[in-house]
Amino acid sequence: MVEFISKSKQQYKANLHCHSTLSDGHLTPPQLKEAYRNSGYSILAITDHEVPRDHRAMDEEDFMLLTAYEAYIRPEPKSNAYLPEVHLNLFARQPDNLKMVCYNPAYCKYLTEEQQAALEKVGGTQPRRYQRQYIQQFIHTAVENGYLVSYNHPCWSMEDVDEILAYEGCFSLEMCNYCSYVSNRYEHNEMLYDMMLRRGKRIFCHGGDDNHNARPPDDFLSDSFGAFTMIYPERFDYASVMGALEKGDFYASMGPRITRLWIDGQAKKAHLEAEGGVQLIMHCGSKSPRSVYQKDGGPVTAGEFVIPDEAKYLRFTVMDEKGRTADTRGYFRDEWDF
Repeated sequence: MVEFISKSKQQYKANLHCHSTLSDGHLTPPQLKEAYRNSGYSILAITDHEVPRDHRAMDEEDFMLLTAYEAYIRPEPKSNAYLPEVHLNLFARQPDNLKMVCYNPAYCKYLTEEQQAALEKVGGTQPRRYQRQYIQQFIHTAVENGYLVSYNHPCWSMEDVDEILAYEGCFSLEMCNYCSYVSNRYEHNEMLYDMMLRRGKRIFCHGGDDNHNARPPDDFLSDSFGAFTMIYPERFDYASVMGALEKGDFYASMGPRITRLWIDGQAKKAHLEAEGGVQLIMHCGSKSPRSVYQKDGGPVTAGEFVIPDEAKYLRFTVMDEKGRTADTRGYFRDEWDF
């Protein structure tokens, strides 16, 4: 038996996608920190567009900021709502890593010339090209220079699925990007994620607000506090949190909490415990996922599943009465069947 989510490990609520007034957000970094800390979060990554920043000066004993930024690659530097593009979040393994990957001034509109000149630049300074080979090299360069790379909002980005499935090196996919979700109501990417897993891609999944805060929190289309990531590191320090992200010790959520998950490959059983759910689902790469629920739609706090012999991976979903979900990463057979 392998216990992947344990009650003995504290979980920390994180927003891993966020924009401030340093790029196109409407709140300053201190305002964002206070908004999320006051809303029960413990971790925030302010991922301003092409603006690497170390925000650790705002850290407190119970709140941590991750060093990160969002990079983008388009057919042309100016945004076009009808053309595909790629957005990647780069999370620094070391908090003082502020390297700019594949610097191009056309993408740095939120930095002054003086700020751009001071950047440590890696990966060359040639114009960015919206081509699979270039995007793949960008990802590799970021990883080689100390970043964990996530693929952001695939629905909004409008890339062909074949392109997305071809990329290698991203540690995680945004299961839900809440900013896009409130505008299109379909930026919940479990179908794409299952396609990745069925192809054997070892990639995790997380949630993020991608908040810009153009609307107040009480607005129906507010982009804050809707999708988050629950991380369970060994300790609450920067290195442990980044280690947990690298290992996949986290899950995505829009509301429910997962409190325990174990898988016993020899007994062909999986056990899931959760809070706030009315349906527990085990996905196993088939057309027929397994489900635990009550006929009256009442709360379900635990469920056991029989693992099919044909299952190459397992992942689990908890759905609440509003249809919001918590989603684990995929766990491949070699992780639990010994």
